[in-house]
Amino acid sequence: MSIQYHPDDDHLVRYAAGELSEAWSLLVATHNALCLSCRTKTRLAEAVGGVLVTDAAPTEMSVGALEATMARALNPQDDFVVRPEPASVQALTAKPVLPQPLRGYAGGDLQGLRWRRLGRGAYYVPLMSGRGAPTARLLRIPAGRPVPEHGHKGLELTMVLQGAFTDGGKRFGVGDVEAADSDLEHQPVAEPGEDCICLAVTDAPLRFRGLFARMVQPFIGI
Repeated sequence: MSIQYHPDDDHLVRYAAGELSEAWSLLVATHNALCLSCRTKTRLAEAVGGVLVTDAAPTEMSVGALEATMARALNPQDDFVVRPEPASVQALTAKPVLPQPLRGYAGGDLQGLRWRRLGRGAYYVPLMSGRGAPTARLLRIPAGRPVPEHGHKGLELTMVLQGAFTDGGKRFGVGDVEAADSDLEHQPVAEPGEDCICLAVTDAPLRFRGLFARMVQPFIGI
């Protein structure tokens, strides 16, 4: 696997420092599961951070800080727990398309996912959303088909998990991450042969050109 397009170094460093939101962290962790280069960069950033913490001057902790931290570690919020995939799904495929931790968020691999229509040229599965927080979703673009033409009100990172798509003269294959911001209006097209499955994270709603996509957008939260 030859990965050409990666999350930028700022995302990797902030991920290593625990500063990214859950949705961005999910994309970086999923990419790192397939990309040795970015795994290495992340581990280096973690090592540098560890040295800085070791050399930092100690500060006084508030009363009960340790107890509160242990309580959160032993009783994590449901939203941040990676859900185990059903054993029946594990047995269906020896090599899952969705790497961990993404597979845990989806509740298993591709089999059994309930895809929802997104315009006339794509389907999606919501993974996480929240008012004012970045959202994450799986996308399925049928082989040889385009997604609805759209622009962006913020940043969108799209990582390929199966198949490939082309956009602006570039090809994005498995592991590649495309970054799109408010300056870009585009219509990626899946390559022929097999459906293209992607993980997409956005921090603001998309701007769709097509009437159908604009009509359903308030109901699907994209």
